[in-house]
Order: sequence, then structure tokens, then C-alpha cells
Amino acid sequence: MDVNMAQLKSHTLENTQTIEHPSSGGKALSDIFDNLTLEIIEENPDDMIIDIKGIEAPLANALRRIMISEVPTMAIEDVDLYQNTSVIPDEVLAHRLGLIPIYAEPEKFKYKTQEDSHNGENSILFKLHVKCIRLQDKSIQNENVYSRDLIWSPLPGQEKMHIAPVHSDILIAKLGPGQEIEAELWCEKGIGATHTKWSPVCTASYRLMPSITLSQILKGENAKALKRKCQAKVFDIEDGKAIVANMRDCTSCRECLRDENFGVVLGKVKDHFIFSIESTGILKPRRILRDAILILKKKARDWIDIINVYKHTPKS
Repeated sequence: MDVNMAQLKSHTLENTQTIEHPSSGGKALSDIFDNLTLEIIEENPDDMIIDIKGIEAPLANALRRIMISEVPTMAIEDVDLYQNTSVIPDEVLAHRLGLIPIYAEPEKFKYKTQEDSHNGENSILFKLHVKCIRLQDKSIQNENVYSRDLIWSPLPGQEKMHIAPVHSDILIAKLGPGQEIEAELWCEKGIGATHTKWSPVCTASYRLMPSITLSQILKGENAKALKRKCQAKVFDIEDGKAIVANMRDCTSCRECLRDENFGVVLGKVKDHFIFSIESTGILKPRRILRDAILILKKKARDWIDIINVYKHTPKS
């Protein structure tokens, strides 16, 4: 059995130990990094799929968690409400405003402490003032309040920046004639570990690369039955024989394993991870990946420094 392959059975999973486990040959961590590769499979403005080969699940999961909770962004933190006669309570309205993704370059801002006041180095100011009115022709104006109604007010030193809500059509509230919302919104730098509004991703996930082989040649009705069995359309028929056509699309539902006559051998490659990164639009997926890797490297360096200090500290 391949030590680098987790074997799926109809109801069980075998050979699940990690690569550096003694039963897997005890591969050293340095050897793992020597074989590390990263390949971009698909990239769009707001999402990306990448293959990372040659790493362990704990490292892959660390990268995923950093993307979600430790890559900094700018988000609305303080809302000063001067007028709110809508049906939405003040605290609910402030919460809705805080979840609007804001396009801004986080590297150009500092973290704001409790002692700091809002300024151009640590904050972004938006103003919101919408009043619903009934016109003479009895039509209603400003019935809906959208994210495009947030007007950026540059603070000193921000005149050349480009800052705006990521999406202009996010519905914030609905107003009736005579109702009004007036507020100032202050954005601050933060991370998703503090609040999810600072997370740059809608989701960041990974799965192991499937490995599918046919231990026997399937023809005729058996080949057609196998093709019908898989809802993910992993199998196809070529020259009258069943083939594995779309291995990456396998969801590991194991339906193909229910019938042993198919002879399907299904596994997972332990050190081949398929990452899916979906951005909120604040940062590009490639940027999120880069920042996450840099943060992970800094964590590793910090731990090395801590270990070195401990090693050279005299024991009492």
C-alpha cells in the first residue's frame, strides 16, 4: 500500500496516519519542504483554486485558518448615529453597516488603539444621509438605502487613495416617507479573529486530491451502470470502456464502492491539497494567499526565536 495514500472503503478509511509518522517511513520535515509545489489551477477576480503539493494537513489547515482570521483588512467599527427614524433599531443598523465590505489598502493604515483618536493614519470616514420623501406626483424618493449612499470623506493624507464599498448595491435599509438616516461611519484596521467583518474571505477551504483507478476493465452495461452511479460525472465511456474522466470532481460519496463488481479503487493523496479561496472583494485572492503565507512565515520565525532563547537559557 502506498504510504502517501489514504484508502477509502465503503464504510471505513485506512492508512490515515501523517507522512512523518513512523509507519509512513518517518519522512523528515525538511524533506517535505524540499518537495513543496504550488500551482494556480483557476483564478478569477474574486475566487481562486490552487493545488499545494508536498505539505502536511496541519500546515494546510494553518494556512486556511490564517486566511480566515489573521489577514488584516479595513471595516466599519464605529457608527455615530445622528438620526434614525427607520424601523430598524440603532444597534441592528450599526451591525448591518459594519458588515459592508470596504475596498481599502490595509497596508496603508495602522492599528488603532483605545488611546488613539481617529486620524488619517488609522481610520477611514464615511458619511451617510438619506431621507425618504414623497414627491408631488405621489411617487416616493429614496425608499431604499444602499451601500452606494456611503460617501467617503477623505481625512488628511488620504486624498490620493481610492476607497469605497466593494459592492454598490447592498441594501442597508428601507425607508417610508419622512423617515431619515444620518450617520458617520469610522473604519478601522482589524482581523477576522476579532470579528468576522474583518475577514477577507467568504470562505477558504481545502480538500485532498482524489485518486481513482479501475482494477478491471468495464464494458457494456457495467460501464454504463458505473457512469450512472456517479452524480459528479467522474466516470465516462471511451471506446466502449469505462474510464476516469474527471478525477478532481470526485466528492468521495463512495457510491462507486457500494458495488464491488465495479472494481473501483478510491483513495486520497495525503500531501496534495486543493485549496478554494473566495474573496469578499476587499482583497484579491492572490493577495490573500500571499499575506497568509507571510504571516505563517513570521509565526514560524517567532517560534524559532522562542525555542532558541529557551535552549540557551541556563537551567536552574
